[in-house]
Amino acid sequence: MEERKKVDGMLEGWIWKMAAALKSQHKQINVIIADWLTSAHQHYPIAVQNTRHIGQEIADFLEWLEESIQFSRSNAHLIGYSLGAHVSGFAGSYISGTNKIGRITGLDPAGPLFEGMSPTDRLSPDDANFVDAIHTFTKQHMGLSVGIKQPVAHFDFYPNGGTFQPGCHIMHVYNHIAQYGITGITQTVKCAHERSVHLFIDSLLHNDKQSTAYWCNDINTFNKGMCLSCRKNRCNTLGYNIREERLPKSRQLFLKTRAHMPFKVYHYQFKIHFINEIQGKQIDPTFTISLTGTKEDVKNLPITLVEGINGNKTYSFLITLDTDIGELIMIKFKWEGTAVWENIWDTVQTIIPWTKGTRRPGLIVKTIRVKAGETQQKMTFCSQSIDNVHLHPAQEKTFVRCEDRFPRQNRK
Repeated sequence: MEERKKVDGMLEGWIWKMAAALKSQHKQINVIIADWLTSAHQHYPIAVQNTRHIGQEIADFLEWLEESIQFSRSNAHLIGYSLGAHVSGFAGSYISGTNKIGRITGLDPAGPLFEGMSPTDRLSPDDANFVDAIHTFTKQHMGLSVGIKQPVAHFDFYPNGGTFQPGCHIMHVYNHIAQYGITGITQTVKCAHERSVHLFIDSLLHNDKQSTAYWCNDINTFNKGMCLSCRKNRCNTLGYNIREERLPKSRQLFLKTRAHMPFKVYHYQFKIHFINEIQGKQIDPTFTISLTGTKEDVKNLPITLVEGINGNKTYSFLITLDTDIGELIMIKFKWEGTAVWENIWDTVQTIIPWTKGTRRPGLIVKTIRVKAGETQQKMTFCSQSIDNVHLHPAQEKTFVRCEDRFPRQNRK
């Protein structure tokens, strides 16, 4: 107990939370903590060199366990944070014999002096039967990032794009890294880097709130809601309960999270077909959307279109909800207009005088198509008022479930 107290003063508090979370889930588990602080708390390039030595020691330890108590390396799961992720990788590559250790999880594996290196010089998918990694702080600055940006696993997760995390503040980040190295950064800076750890702990503590991530080329495409498919293993569960599947090529998965535990959000793709009747004028309206579900309602979610509305086009975007609203049954869609839009209308009317009683041009919104990422359900919503599908500033339209009248093309 005295020894534990002595070490506890040095090791990060999350280590004990991680150990407790692992033990609470699985009674038949041994959690072993490698204390390599003396080697890690060095000038950063020295600490990087030390990752190899510690990896070798862990490999030797696993071999000793196999010889002495017939423990199978395939049952070993190494979990390493930052530099520790690469320590785990070296342990996996240095262990003798042809059999690999079971699983390695890299929690925001360190970037500087590892980014762009060959697979033998960093964590890689070859280091275990299954390797997963969570990237939470890969924001580039002067060519460097705290966490490694490139894929290093069979499944690489990039919460919120992986560059930065909600609820963390980026003030004075890089000054601290320059001065103290990764191990000496302040709480403010550690927030995004260490988020990887808390996402993993969250997956152990909240069995009913497992976060789903989706295969996508990049965060911009993901932010349009265009990657919410689970067909052909395109999605997976973040954290401990991941579906272990070896792939020939690293798969990059994206998801959004909340700023605090439990981190899970519900992902939706909204596809809205707009017809802009104001000819020759691109408009950049702001919309809000209110959703009614079988369990809960959500009001006034802002929608930002990346590009203005011009002509006749379908726009796709991602909406995330903190709560499970159940099955979506009704949508209220509002154009948050101001007097500016009325002025545009007046100008248009001056140039092209309309006869009395003629309906003024606006936006036509006929259908809203929705895909729920977590349930994979696809739904189509039509305007409740079939005769009046026009939308003007400060107006709100109600859309209800209807049969999909459009053929589904390019199904992914």
